[in-house]
Amino acid sequence: MALLEMNSWFLLAQVLGVVTIIFEFASYQIKDKSKYFLAQGVGSIFWTGMFFCMGMASGMDTMASIIVAATYSTIRNLVFWRIFANNTARSKEFGINFLLAMIVVALAAGFYTISQVPEQVRWIHILGLCAALAFVIGQYMPGIHAVRITVVIYALAVILTQSPLNILYGDFRWNVMGILIEIAKIASVVVFYVRFSKGEVQPVLKFAKPQADPSKA
Repeated sequence: MALLEMNSWFLLAQVLGVVTIIFEFASYQIKDKSKYFLAQGVGSIFWTGMFFCMGMASGMDTMASIIVAATYSTIRNLVFWRIFANNTARSKEFGINFLLAMIVVALAAGFYTISQVPEQVRWIHILGLCAALAFVIGQYMPGIHAVRITVVIYALAVILTQSPLNILYGDFRWNVMGILIEIAKIASVVVFYVRFSKGEVQPVLKFAKPQADPSKA
């Protein structure tokens, strides 16, 4: 009975992981910042649910820190959604302060995580922390490129933490669905730029048509 219950939680985690992949892929096809953060926020809810179900299946002690990190991501995305949806001077000022607070939280959590991993693979997690900070800042930056460039770097860093080298030294974080989610981000960015390159190329400068001289009419 206990095994059946564990398998049910595990299967539910995979379903939530697939839904997360759909939202992750869709979000990087969106140019509008507020809509992007809304898709990210909803996707993060399913992402958090996936880790909760994994915890119920295999033990909550191994997933507690990841659930906290996923909850942090959900809150960050939904707050940024409202900031960009309002798009006022006051909301932008709040956004900068909130971004700084999120960076402090990420640094504290990152340094704690780094201190807990085997020394041989600590450099991987330092790289991951740097990539995560770049992504958080890149999300808030204007334009369509910063968030997509930094998410690819971040996704590659996360995949690296699931590498055989990392597992070899006893840091068992193998999560196939987690890897697929990161691959979906990279694939979505590639698809976005393929679509972007096929769009109509607008000139950098637009020159007004010369006006006819009335005296020569």
